[in-house]
Amino acid sequence: MASSQLFIILSVLAIFVPSTLATDYVVGDDKGWTINFDYQAWAQGKLFYVGDNLVFNYPKGAHTVLKVNGTGFQQCAAPLDSVPLTSGKDVINLATPGRKWYICGVAQHCELGNQKLLITVLPSSSPSAPSPSHSSWPSATAGPGPSASAATATVGTRFALMMLLTIGFLGMLMA
Repeated sequence: MASSQLFIILSVLAIFVPSTLATDYVVGDDKGWTINFDYQAWAQGKLFYVGDNLVFNYPKGAHTVLKVNGTGFQQCAAPLDSVPLTSGKDVINLATPGRKWYICGVAQHCELGNQKLLITVLPSSSPSAPSPSHSSWPSATAGPGPSASAATATVGTRFALMMLLTIGFLGMLMA
């Protein structure tokens, strides 16, 4: 009986713990998705994992969010079949690891306003992976981004939450 309860508890943990550990990143923090903002500096020091979400906040109708490839990012051009996100509170789930590129498709917001974002998404199974490098994307403004300690705190918080959930479920099993 105890082994079947343990199996059920571990199954529930395997399903729900990854979603509770996901982080929502508000792109640009309080500035949101806008022109003339250094998104490279914003992303610097952050660790993005599979399962995390990017939240693009902007006044509806003022901007769009387009997912592009590396060439589209450099040229500020989206493929013709791209469907822009336009809600003003667009949430993108980071479902796969690798480099991700996003631009604004309004007027020349990408070209002249530097409204574009490049991140690297790490596999969810490697929280100790090194911080991604964005050195190939030139910065529009100087200045340091958030410290690496903020990203380390996020990983530590994820681990602590997972451990608390596991201990709680095991405590229920033993009762």
